[in-house]
Amino acid sequence: MISAVVLAKNEEKNIGDCLSSLSWCDEIVVIDDFSQDNTIRIAKADGAKVFQRSLDDDFAGQRNFGLEKTAGDWVLFVDADERVSPGLAKEIMTEVQVGFHFGSGTDLPVRQAGTPPRGFYLKRTDVVWGKELKHGENGNIKLLRLARRGSGQWERAVHETWNIRGKTEELKSPLLHFPHPTLREFVSDIDKYSTLHALENLKEGKHSSLFKIIFYPPAKFFSNWILRLGFLDGTVGLNMAMILSLHSFLAWGKLWLFEKRRTQRL
Repeated sequence: MISAVVLAKNEEKNIGDCLSSLSWCDEIVVIDDFSQDNTIRIAKADGAKVFQRSLDDDFAGQRNFGLEKTAGDWVLFVDADERVSPGLAKEIMTEVQVGFHFGSGTDLPVRQAGTPPRGFYLKRTDVVWGKELKHGENGNIKLLRLARRGSGQWERAVHETWNIRGKTEELKSPLLHFPHPTLREFVSDIDKYSTLHALENLKEGKHSSLFKIIFYPPAKFFSNWILRLGFLDGTVGLNMAMILSLHSFLAWGKLWLFEKRRTQRL
């Protein structure tokens, strides 16, 4: 049995297409951060189980709450602005069935001898303003989003990771991502997430400096635009490189301010 978990807040424009791409799952669980639009109504109409919980700027906590609400042997996490491609859906179903029938006499493909995987990385393809990004750091994103239930917990409030105990492998077909429909929303999201990222860095004992604030952002731009061939993605690639550089500047700058405030309180 495969359960899908979707985090959502005010996603009435996305939730229908997202859930449609998950129609092959045995169970769909939506964790809603008290949406003010039609997100919940649409999700329930599509057969999803809906639970409301405040995000409270903690994505790992929200995902772990979703884990608790699932009944499947395997759990797949998808964000509301993502879509599971038909190829990925078929690949997931095949891999899960192979896992259940490992070494049996079925007509399913049989793995070579060894420990079966506990989780799978998905290759995410970002489509920004109608452009599929193939270069820069957005052109090579791999996320651990599918795992056996009980294999591990999510960690970190933002840029969260699923800490799976056991073997992991990678699936080939893409998870499609349609983020930031406008530049205004993109910049707003960068401002929000850079704050959360800075706070997490503070908790982890990381330190900012004038050097990092001045030199890390242009280095980030150079890496995405030149070294990772972001220029091949044209104008959208240029915008991505610049905004990711802005994220670096804001995150290190805010961390410096947080550290200064903490020192002043001591």
